[in-house]
Parts: sequence; structure tokens; C-alpha cells
Amino acid sequence: MITLRKEDGAADLAGITELQVGVSWDPSSGTSGGALGWARRKRGVDLDLIAILMQGNDPVRFAGLDSLDPMGNGSVAHSGDEQTGAATGDDETVRVVFANVPPSIDAIIFVAAAFKKGSSFEKANNVSIKIYDATGGSNQQVADIWPSLLGADNANAVARAFRNGNQWQLEVLNRQGKIKQGDMQALLNFALQ
Repeated sequence: MITLRKEDGAADLAGITELQVGVSWDPSSGTSGGALGWARRKRGVDLDLIAILMQGNDPVRFAGLDSLDPMGNGSVAHSGDEQTGAATGDDETVRVVFANVPPSIDAIIFVAAAFKKGSSFEKANNVSIKIYDATGGSNQQVADIWPSLLGADNANAVARAFRNGNQWQLEVLNRQGKIKQGDMQALLNFALQ
């Protein structure tokens, strides 16, 4: 098992054949209580986990939003869009099977974002991003990232898995920023910073 922090730099993933990244959140009622607060919690808030597959400096595919299996072989698979935060455990996950990732893909950047208009980290409670060693079907947590909910940021570049020779490594980024909601190009530009 490895334990990751941003300050640690990249960690070697030798022995880890499958990695899973998950994001969870709870809907917030904001400042209003009563029926209005209940209705806002019921409607929830839609955060998204997106994995951007890189070929050099060029984003070539993404898992998340409407693309659950962008390579068509299960190498990078998204669990689907949770639109309220009401699920138990991780609301959205991306699982990577390193042996099945095509050799042309040399990095995967994981971004959590309030991508759809009207969503924001500020409208969610208990936002947590977890990284797991999912080798052999297990889910051994190796990192927990809690993004700040202060300010107008609506995106967090969580982590980057990348090839180093024949091995994969993982580094925690935890880089926050603002993107124009609904704009895929803005999301990609943010991930590439």
C-alpha cells in the first residue's frame, strides 16, 4: 500500500494493476431551512469526475460526462453520472486497468468539476476525492483529497497517472481553479495547466 500527499511527489505504482478514483459529496440546503432547504437537498448538486487521457500534450479521449468507456475495452471506465450527490459511498468513480491502456496513452488526468451550469462546490457538503488500489477487485484507499469549498473555484485537478518507462506512477495534484461551465475546451485547458 502507498499513501499519497501532494508534497510527496510521484509514487511508483509497481504491484498496483488497477487504480480507482472516486468523488463523493452530499447535497447542501445552502442557507435556507424548511421546505426550500429540503427541496434543494432533494434536487442535489451535480459534480462530475472526468478522466482525460493524454497522448503527449494532447488530450485525445475523456471518461465521464457522456463517455463511460472511451477506449471501448474497459481500460478506463467511468461509473456514470450521479446528478444529486445522494448516493452512498463514492458518487462517481473512474477505474483504470493499466495493462489494457493502449501504449499511445501516456498519462491520465483526473478532474473533479462542477461542470454543468448551476452547479458549484459551494452547493455541496463533504466533498471528498479518494484514490484506491483496486488490484484484484479490492479497494484499498491510498489517498484522500478534500478540496477547499471557499471562493468561486469549480474545478480541481485531482491527480495524474503517467507512464515512466514501463511503469505507471501517480502524483496528487490537488490544483484548484475556475472553468467556464459547460465548456469542454475550458475543462481541457484547465487540466493541461
